[in-house]
This record gives sequence, C-alpha cells and structure tokens, in this order.
Amino acid sequence: MAKVPSVRNVPSAVVAASGLVGGYGVARWTRKRQLGGVALAVATAAQQWRQQAGGKAAGALTVAYVAAFAGSHPLAKKVGAWPAVFGVAGAVALASWAVADRHA
Repeated sequence: MAKVPSVRNVPSAVVAASGLVGGYGVARWTRKRQLGGVALAVATAAQQWRQQAGGKAAGALTVAYVAAFAGSHPLAKKVGAWPAVFGVAGAVALASWAVADRHA
C-alpha cells in the first residue's frame, strides 16, 4: 500500500512562503483584503517552528513573517506587487530553512 504524504511533512519554509504568496493572491483575486489576511494567518508555520527550533526561534521567525508582509507593501511601490511578494516570501523561506528546517 502506498504511503499517503502528510501535511506535517511539508517543510516550514514552504508553508511560510506559501502563506505570503497565497495571502496576496487571495486578496488580489477576490478583491477582499480580509480573505487574504485569513490565508496569511492560516498558513503561518509558527507551530512547526516551535516544534523544530524552540519558542524563541519561533517568535523571531513569526516577527520576520509579519515584517515581511508589512515590508512587501513599500517594496511593491518600487519593484511591483508580485516581485515584492515573491522576494519577501523567498527571504522568509530562507530564514525558516536556516533556523528550523535545516535541523529537522
């Protein structure tokens, strides 16, 4: 019998980056910023970060996640919306991998 992949096996870097990209995509395509915020919040990897790297690291990565979301707005004025979102998502994914996933 084939093993069914579990969501728990998804690296936290992928979850975090997907939350940022997905949150923006939902907000843009539905024209409802609140729905984008829900997607952003649901896809946070905070629980995985806490399990893999501890509470302090999870707190720092959560701050980075929120800062990336906030920072994407002024960055978008300079480089465009999608490049800004992909840029900050990549930065958060890299931080997540370095702090939590690399050791898992």
